[in-house]
Amino acid sequence: MTEGKISSLTANRDSKLLLQTIIDSLSDAVSVVDEKGIGIMINRAYTRITGMSEEQVLKKPATVDIAEGESVHLRVLQTGKPIKGVRMKVGPFRREVIVSCAPLIINGELKGSVGVIHDISELRRVMEELERTRRLIRKLETRYTFDDIIGSSDQIRDTIERAVQAAATPVCVLLRGECGTGKELFAHAIHHVSERAEKPLIRVNCASLTDTLLESELFGYSDGAFTGAKKGGRKGYFEEASGGTLFLDEIGAMSLEAQSRLLRAIQEGEIIRVGESRTRRIDVRVIAATNADLEKMVEKELFRKDLYYRLNVFPIEMPPLREIKSDIPLLVNHCLSRYAQEFGRTVIETTPAVYRRLKEYDWPGNVRELQNIIARALINLNREENIIDEKHLTMPFINDPEPCKNDSAPFEGTLKDMRHTWEKAIIRKAMRESEDNKAEAARRLDISIRNLYNKLHRYKLL
Repeated sequence: MTEGKISSLTANRDSKLLLQTIIDSLSDAVSVVDEKGIGIMINRAYTRITGMSEEQVLKKPATVDIAEGESVHLRVLQTGKPIKGVRMKVGPFRREVIVSCAPLIINGELKGSVGVIHDISELRRVMEELERTRRLIRKLETRYTFDDIIGSSDQIRDTIERAVQAAATPVCVLLRGECGTGKELFAHAIHHVSERAEKPLIRVNCASLTDTLLESELFGYSDGAFTGAKKGGRKGYFEEASGGTLFLDEIGAMSLEAQSRLLRAIQEGEIIRVGESRTRRIDVRVIAATNADLEKMVEKELFRKDLYYRLNVFPIEMPPLREIKSDIPLLVNHCLSRYAQEFGRTVIETTPAVYRRLKEYDWPGNVRELQNIIARALINLNREENIIDEKHLTMPFINDPEPCKNDSAPFEGTLKDMRHTWEKAIIRKAMRESEDNKAEAARRLDISIRNLYNKLHRYKLL
């Protein structure tokens, strides 16, 4: 053998060794076949993931490692085009993997195919563990009771009384109110004192899930119902809440198709998993919540009328904070006690000016916004301070327009608009100065209580 040939063979062996070393360093499995689909190279990760040795794979057909699915290598050799993300099971242990393959083109000729195999079985195990943890947390969330509802106003007491009445029955409850008024807190409290208290309370935010995902989450799915479906299928929230309560938050965000299936579940007491045809009996109490105007949605055919009547058996209105401003001191003290403990602060007090200023605001974000304001005020305190004053409040106060004092006041619009603006400002001022005492405000304005209530409703000051 000539020196040139020996040198060439040595170079080829070195190149092959270098290539093998490179692919052995990869964490993903690599498989290479020639133009006839016969295995010519694998790496260590391939052996680990598939459980097959070189002797079982090399010089064997590309199909030798497939436990479930079609050979991606052969498809690439047939088409000459790359293929990505094919799910299959490989090796004697039927390991779940995702395979991507590309053709090997040398000097314009197809000489084989190289495949990269991603092991997803471990990822699936971790995801399933996370899912179990997430669902366990959902079941442990039932921590609020009626004792956690702060307020002594007539509206809050009436709302609590209605909720207690609802808790003693199995009927559907519809919690209605603006964002931040405590609908979820009331749902927890109702479940806590009901006969189902020992069973799960499962919360679902209907607005956070797509239509397809919402159905599979609510009703569950069967084995193989769709790509990525868990082996053996999975229970939905209705089945998980069996014997307990299902809290459907933001119910108005549901699509009409999902509403139809929800209506059947509530009305018939049975569900059908996605991908199945047989029905499953359920025993679930439904509490729904919304800040949407369902009546208008029904008129516009955005919400099913029959579902609306099924849910609206026992409606409970959550009063917005602007209607129960007399509860602000109680709420502030509760927030301060909670946040002071969380932030490691000593007992914090507030000046009367703080309460006065807080009562001037209309609170579009309701109690949730108040909680945020108090938390920020506490953060704004220096370490040596223990009294919250107006300077610590950071919020978008909107000053009431003062009644016009002369004919050059900068009002705009029609005479009717200007009169309403002026009257609304007068009523705001009377209510503020009488500290929301409606009888006193009516006396100051020299009008009847009934007339005052009408005006408060008209200008949305309640």
